[in-house]
Amino acid sequence: MNIRKRYFTASVFIFAAALLLLPLGSPAQSSSPVPAGQAGSSYGPSAALRDLLAAACSQNQNEFSRFLTQRNQQTFSQLAPAARVAFMKRFVLLNEPGKPTLSANPAGRPIVLCTTPAGAAEIQIGGADIQDNVAFLPVNLHDATDNSGTGVIQVNMGLVREGGEWKLLSLGLVLLDLPSLELEWDSAEADKNEEAAIVSLKTIAEAVEAFRTKYARLPSSLSNLGPPLQGAANADAAGLLDSDLASGVQDGYSFRYVILGGSGIGAPAKYALSATPLSYGRTGHRSFFRDADGTLRGADRKGAVGSETDPKLPQP
Repeated sequence: MNIRKRYFTASVFIFAAALLLLPLGSPAQSSSPVPAGQAGSSYGPSAALRDLLAAACSQNQNEFSRFLTQRNQQTFSQLAPAARVAFMKRFVLLNEPGKPTLSANPAGRPIVLCTTPAGAAEIQIGGADIQDNVAFLPVNLHDATDNSGTGVIQVNMGLVREGGEWKLLSLGLVLLDLPSLELEWDSAEADKNEEAAIVSLKTIAEAVEAFRTKYARLPSSLSNLGPPLQGAANADAAGLLDSDLASGVQDGYSFRYVILGGSGIGAPAKYALSATPLSYGRTGHRSFFRDADGTLRGADRKGAVGSETDPKLPQP
């Protein structure tokens, strides 16, 4: 069986020196799916960890957040949706949302089977070592189709009792401290959003020109470029942009379209486009501006709208 190596970045947490990406394959047989929180009679640290892993499997952000400490929960809720999903993926090593099946071994210890169209992971939770309000549990994760045991990933997870409930505290020897990682994650997400904003400006400009060609005038607003609610495309809903971009908000940026001069009729009519971070520093740093001549410009304007005086950028 070919196993593809995958490494966790230190910016999230250290699971082990090197980790294996679960290969494609048919999931192993298991019991019927059990909703998270309903398997087992005693809701101690083992059950809490079981349900946290089930939530990570299904990429259920609200359920997953329940098992974070209050400090980490607040930061998790502030992360971009893509960053929250990326974080949950790392608990099961599967990219797609899965269907969790909860069961127990003969000793009554929890097992989580996470099944996706691309493959399946089986996660076995060992006995809890509880010391006052802290519990440590060994966790074994492996490809559900691998019966050799050679690809098993082992890690200890720590939980802490907070407000009478068990919350995730650590992974291995590394404390889970989302606030300390938030700036690094925001920076990585902002870079991706900036790249996407530049591409989106080009997409909008192409849609405007297509509208102009068909209707001999400029659209009155971005909404005129969106898909029709029903029926064929028309001048009010030309179907040239998806609904998100036509609403003026996508990938952490706000997009603005302005007709320049007194008329939007015909080929001489001019317009400008701008893209501004929805949350400066979190969803992006630079503001972008496409001037009347189609020149792309960009600068860090601290969240303000871009301008025709900003430095020129290469066209995407």
